[in-house]
Amino acid sequence: MKYKLLVLDVDGTLLNDEREISKRTLAALLKVQQMGVRIVLASGRPTYGLMPLAKTLELGNYGGFVLSYNGCQIIKAQNGEILFERRINPEMLPYLEKKARKNGFAIFTYHDDTLITDSPDNEYIKNEALLNNLIREDEFSTAIDFAPCKCMLVSDKEKALIGLEQHWEKRLAGTLDAFRSEPYFLEVVPCGVNKANTLGALLEHLGVTREEVIAVGDGVCDVTMLQLAGMGVAMGHSQDSVKVCADYVTASNEEDGVALAVE
Repeated sequence: MKYKLLVLDVDGTLLNDEREISKRTLAALLKVQQMGVRIVLASGRPTYGLMPLAKTLELGNYGGFVLSYNGCQIIKAQNGEILFERRINPEMLPYLEKKARKNGFAIFTYHDDTLITDSPDNEYIKNEALLNNLIREDEFSTAIDFAPCKCMLVSDKEKALIGLEQHWEKRLAGTLDAFRSEPYFLEVVPCGVNKANTLGALLEHLGVTREEVIAVGDGVCDVTMLQLAGMGVAMGHSQDSVKVCADYVTASNEEDGVALAVE
């Protein structure tokens, strides 16, 4: 089978635990692009936080793409052109903020190179800003005069986040989707947005079939993408619920799992 597209999750997959692309992985990914395979970085990170990685991998030179916000945007790495985008109606933000406050959760969203939050001192939010080189702005709904791609609620109380996730499944059905991407993050995105659905839109745009796609990931958010691809590859450290959905299990992100799969 001649594969045309290689889709990579970023944190825990492309990057090792030091948040770096290893030399072996970089070499393998440059070689595969020289052979005509295009790369898509598919991540929950904002577009701004993914562009430095796209540059390191030279995606712009080889016709690669960035699929950001867990599926809310697809960007051409070469020129930043937006091929696909879904956003949240700003009228929903006061409701989301009110729910966050009522539960004692922090809340934040992204706008270009800025992270907007009501809780600038929250450790998870500080880390998120640092990870993506974002400036922090310390207000929420009053500072938002745009339609965000996604909103994030943050708490150490995992049970409380699960409770709100289940409540919103019924309450927001058909309007927004909510899911936990980490034990401490509850993501709110436009209805029907996930990595697989957005990847499907890109395949249609490119005229590529799912059989011509390899997807690699390690988390629950990657499962739909692994199932869509002709070859779904789970990282060695993934939980069993992710591994059973894959066609192949590679080594962990600390053992060059992506390079091994590609080679």
